[in-house]
Amino acid sequence: MSTLLVSCQHAPEKYTLADYQNVPKLDVHVHLETERPLFVDLAKEHNVRLVNVSLEYTKGWEDVFRKFAFGLNQHQAAPGWVDMVTAFAVSDWDDPAWESKTLAWLDSCFDAGAVGVKVWKNIGMVSRDTAGNLIQIDDPKFDPIFAHIKSRGKVLMGHLAEPKNCWLPLEEMTTNNDRRYYGRHPEYHMYLQPDMPSHEELIGRRDRVLEKNPDLKFVGAHMGSLEYDVDELAKRLDRFPNMAVDLAARMGQVFYQTAENREKVRNFFIQYQDRILYGTDLADNGERTREQLNQAMEDNWKRDWEFFVTSNTMESSLIDTSFQGLDLPREVVDKVFYQNAVKWFGLVD
Repeated sequence: MSTLLVSCQHAPEKYTLADYQNVPKLDVHVHLETERPLFVDLAKEHNVRLVNVSLEYTKGWEDVFRKFAFGLNQHQAAPGWVDMVTAFAVSDWDDPAWESKTLAWLDSCFDAGAVGVKVWKNIGMVSRDTAGNLIQIDDPKFDPIFAHIKSRGKVLMGHLAEPKNCWLPLEEMTTNNDRRYYGRHPEYHMYLQPDMPSHEELIGRRDRVLEKNPDLKFVGAHMGSLEYDVDELAKRLDRFPNMAVDLAARMGQVFYQTAENREKVRNFFIQYQDRILYGTDLADNGERTREQLNQAMEDNWKRDWEFFVTSNTMESSLIDTSFQGLDLPREVVDKVFYQNAVKWFGLVD
């Protein structure tokens, strides 16, 4: 009888703070730009697997090659803990060999274990062709690249556009982290550049790509740049069944909306529990100490765990008001923090 009773018992419906260490987690958006193993060693202590994300920054293919090489090094040193998303550059966009070069590069990355491809906000906001026109993500020249990514069974990860705060003056932004970022990076602050595309235009171009490629698996980095309103994000998830989003560097917007309407945000996470991937944008370039890195991990990973698994009243430097944790069901937490990443990126569980 006692054996039967034990076998019929169900796991608790909710996690607690004490479960943090023992539950497998997966951060799908980190940037490791060093060969030292410190970040990965600390992630193991937190029971967090990683997806390292490459991108084109300001140096074209040099950025892409260097960032992917760091990710490959970390993956080979800890294959069960680090997976890789590669990237490509558009710095040589008008070179007749650009397409063949890009496809060959992506194949070499896939053969080395890359699970996806990142496109960054330079497309649409920074990079230009030789005539001076902004390169846009819905340009037909990208079509064979996206088709190839799909044919290889990989994921396109897109950081396209920026948070909507980017088009507001600093004092009107809803989160402190955005205010700090654009204060430090006025070159990306679109409010200061009224001749640049609007948020709506950039999102519209991204949406046209998804309309044209309905079978392409797409992960919208940073909540798909629709972080300001879960209702707007829900519309895109309804419209594009192969779209998911990660939460990297957008928890401030989640907290802000939670402070305004907790039940709406909670219902969003429950309704779209299969389409949300946990990510942070944490990084290591080899300069910070073990203590500094671990503090950054605890500040993000443990804060977010508390937010999702408890109903505690919380405060964060990201916003100026308190908010209450979502207290999500265990199965939702498992999906957001781990299972969805395995599914969308095709990771080995």
